[in-house]
Amino acid sequence: MSYDPWDVIVAGGGVSGCMAALAASRQGARTLIVEQYGFLGGALTNAGVGPMMTFHAGKRQVVTGLPQELIDRMTEKGGCAGHIEDTTGYASSITPFDAEVLKLTLDEMMLQSGVEVLFHACLTGVEKDGETIRSIHVQTRGGELELKGTVFVDATGDAALSFLAGADVRQGRDADGLCQPMTANLKVRCVDIERVKTEIRNKPHNFNIKDLSSLDRAPMLAMAGYYEEFNAAKAAGEISTEREDVLLFETVRPGEVIVNTTRVIRLNPVDAWELSRAEIEGRKQAHELIRFFRKRCAGFEQAELISTGVQIGVRESRRVMGEYLLTAENLLFSKEFEDSVALGGYPIDIHNPAGAKTDTTHLKPGQYYFIPLRSMIVKGIDNLMVCGRCISATHEAGAAVRVTPIAMGMGQAAGVAAALSAKENGKLRELNVADVQETLEAMGASIR
Repeated sequence: MSYDPWDVIVAGGGVSGCMAALAASRQGARTLIVEQYGFLGGALTNAGVGPMMTFHAGKRQVVTGLPQELIDRMTEKGGCAGHIEDTTGYASSITPFDAEVLKLTLDEMMLQSGVEVLFHACLTGVEKDGETIRSIHVQTRGGELELKGTVFVDATGDAALSFLAGADVRQGRDADGLCQPMTANLKVRCVDIERVKTEIRNKPHNFNIKDLSSLDRAPMLAMAGYYEEFNAAKAAGEISTEREDVLLFETVRPGEVIVNTTRVIRLNPVDAWELSRAEIEGRKQAHELIRFFRKRCAGFEQAELISTGVQIGVRESRRVMGEYLLTAENLLFSKEFEDSVALGGYPIDIHNPAGAKTDTTHLKPGQYYFIPLRSMIVKGIDNLMVCGRCISATHEAGAAVRVTPIAMGMGQAAGVAAALSAKENGKLRELNVADVQETLEAMGASIR
């Protein structure tokens, strides 16, 4: 079947891709978003990731515009707590939400903004003319479709579109190519949150809560700990997770938490066989943890597993080589770029690709960093952008900018750039960056 070409086609319906599609459509571009599942939201809805962290750098909110509109709409529905204090002290803020409300809200925003949505479509191929992508191929239940466009945005997380288009992609850390661990997040109910808080107050050495008074201030609990119980269970062979503690976050539903503790290491997230092994291992670890919680952790005596994700959570896989390679030094020293189009304030957060422990480099209080448009323009292809965790960044820098609020900020920028480029000749390198920046600021985005 033949379709009229779209101005902008976004591959991947995670929150970064959603912001790209919304931004493009609101600039007047005929926009299509293509998603492999039957819903939008990416890791926040298909992998059980939550909460969002962080929209802030200290007290300043650095991710604004369309991402904040999403939060406002979910809050109005009772499906989001807004930006609240992180009781672990790790991030400047956290944003708990309900995944089902997120799905619904994204659907509504797409419909109201005129974005066309194609679900249950798996990317299979790319047609190019020299350095220009002319179309993508997707497999659907009704057969293969060819979708033509002027500018394309790769928001797949795995850089799938870029890879199929022949772009230069890298994977993992430089030393051995290993990626950060995959995690099967657990959603757990029937947790006695007040009992957990009492345990933290009585045994603060057993938890990572920097300021116990935050337990009274914050409306929802974020917690790392149960060190003694976790190590005892590991020593007894009750759990096999290569991690040092339990990390969990209370959701907007009473007694419900998201547990981010399983750790699947040394497997390739873009190799189908190894990804399959990771899914099996993640589920095994999830059920080990539920038994551990009930047996050893105060407040979890009646805990029940609600679900694991539709797929395992992937922190890192492929990333493209773009016009600029963002580095850890750029972030730590807040390097300013003339083509800055998004900001971030999350620390460099590297979960060990080969075992336990997490290597974190925090920014100074209130410090934030800049993300240049060039890191989202794929080298060697005229009309292809990336947003989200597959942008042009080193392993270390990617460990900071991969989180969903920053990914949404990048998506917003990618959508504006794609729409403005589609109105001209579709060649992203010939864009007037000032036009992109002015448009973003008019939308309420923070870019400097």
